[in-house]
Amino acid sequence: MDDQENRIPTRRRAPKKRLNESVEGLSISKKRVVLGELTNISSNAAGLTLKSGPDKSRKPVPEPKAELKKTTAEEKDSVLVDETANTEIDVVDFHVGPEDDESQKYGHAPLMYRHLHSLEVEAKRRPLSNYVEKVQTDITPAMREILVDWLVEVAEEFKLVSDTPYLTVNYIDRYLSYHDLSRNKLQLLGVSCMLVAAKYEEISPPHVEEYCYMTDNSYSKEEVVNMEIDVLKFLNFEMGDPTTKTFLRIFMKAAQEKPPFSKVQFDFLCCYIAELSLLDYHCVRFIPSTIAASAIFLSRLIMKPKFHPWNLALQKYTGLKPSELKECVLTLHNLQLRMEATACAVREKYMDHKLKCVASLCPPSEIPAGYFEAWYEEN
Repeated sequence: MDDQENRIPTRRRAPKKRLNESVEGLSISKKRVVLGELTNISSNAAGLTLKSGPDKSRKPVPEPKAELKKTTAEEKDSVLVDETANTEIDVVDFHVGPEDDESQKYGHAPLMYRHLHSLEVEAKRRPLSNYVEKVQTDITPAMREILVDWLVEVAEEFKLVSDTPYLTVNYIDRYLSYHDLSRNKLQLLGVSCMLVAAKYEEISPPHVEEYCYMTDNSYSKEEVVNMEIDVLKFLNFEMGDPTTKTFLRIFMKAAQEKPPFSKVQFDFLCCYIAELSLLDYHCVRFIPSTIAASAIFLSRLIMKPKFHPWNLALQKYTGLKPSELKECVLTLHNLQLRMEATACAVREKYMDHKLKCVASLCPPSEIPAGYFEAWYEEN
């Protein structure tokens, strides 16, 4: 994991925001109400307020004794700030038998990716693609979107590493796939899942009391802890899962082949599109590696619209052809167009100049059908 992510951040505390008493329609204002308010509103109308906690200092962690190369400010600006996307990954040609179609498909992929791909397709690690319709009776996709958007804002407030929100949403979707939950417990599930994910990913995770404060004390410490225990038992204490962010790191190397463009801006754009996928319930049906590959496809198209968004190196790394990405790419494309008119936390986050304002980059109104054909293989 990148040194930037492992650094102990200084907590930023914003002024407290009060809840909106009533909201008609999906709110696009910066103020959001606590999810407990969902009980009294329609399924397509809600918002969330990020409640900032009291200023608390964290116990400093001593720096490791191992000698590390110091990075200058100029060098930091030339790499992805919070990722290890430039890690060297060699393409290995694995010799397999003709009967092994799956191995042949991923024969050129790095061994690490092949292992992670075998994990991500396991049934126990996947949520149901239609759990809202099949399992839930009181929760809608709109409510899920509001919850995830709020959790992204909480992660920003706590300065959590970028992997934590992905694991959090993974736990939420999997839990909701097998537990019918009332809407007034949805935010409780969200903070409890983030508590578990933070304990797995973070060096110094936030305390339970801080999560309670973020919910405007809608839930007690005991309620959060009990839900945390329930989530851990459901996961069978197996908390590590490959996420979209995991695969983005692996695919970045091949994505930078041709055509050349700003690596920093490209990396942030991929992260932005991938993070948008967390909001959309319809993206639950795609496995993380497919979302990561589709985010790279769409980012390359935005950066260089006159070039084919895919290349042979990416196909060898991912084992995916453009035609196999079509459904996911179109879903992410429509999601990005829709989010242009929405003041969501993800979009606000990537409008920051530190993240190169990639949320302001406009995708094409349509994606040419020819881009889903692998014509480059014949050139």
